[in-house]
Amino acid sequence: MMKNRSRKNEETNESFNKYESIDRPKSKTMKKKKKKNNNLPRLGAGGLSLTAFANAKSKDDHYNPAIIKKQREFYENAKKVKKFKKLLKQQTGQNDVSLTQRMIESENGVEGDREKSKKRIKKDASLGLEELYKKKHEEKERERLEREATIRAKKEEIEKAESQRKAMRDKMFKKTRKGQPVMKYRIEHLLGTIQGSTKN
Repeated sequence: MMKNRSRKNEETNESFNKYESIDRPKSKTMKKKKKKNNNLPRLGAGGLSLTAFANAKSKDDHYNPAIIKKQREFYENAKKVKKFKKLLKQQTGQNDVSLTQRMIESENGVEGDREKSKKRIKKDASLGLEELYKKKHEEKERERLEREATIRAKKEEIEKAESQRKAMRDKMFKKTRKGQPVMKYRIEHLLGTIQGSTKN
């Protein structure tokens, strides 16, 4: 019985070994080539050409406000030139040069008005900010004064209560010549508390 089992185990092991040998590459050099081929795309395959590398190095993607300003000025000038050429084209049909000059002057006047309006807006904004600052400052000052007033009132109440307690304590602890407590003040205190409780 045991022999049969061991034979069966050997047969199954052999069958597994057969299948494994089919799936495996046949030589070690094949394995290495396969690994290299798998790694090439992961590593970037052939790499960059010299020109591509040089171009990639020379590109400058940094933020440069001076260049942006120049581009903006160039764009504005191009717009003005385009308008001027358009006006000239219209004028050649009418042969009226003075009209083009008037148009150019009016455009310059409009630009001057724009600049003035921008300055006015900035002044208004600064005045508005000053007013806001003053309002906030006044509010803070008012709140501070209110806080101080409430603190002062509380202090006065506390001092008044302390003085009353001190006076009451002095009266309660008064003693006669023989060392007996004076009952007059104690009875007055009890009477006052009873009357206060009946009023409520």
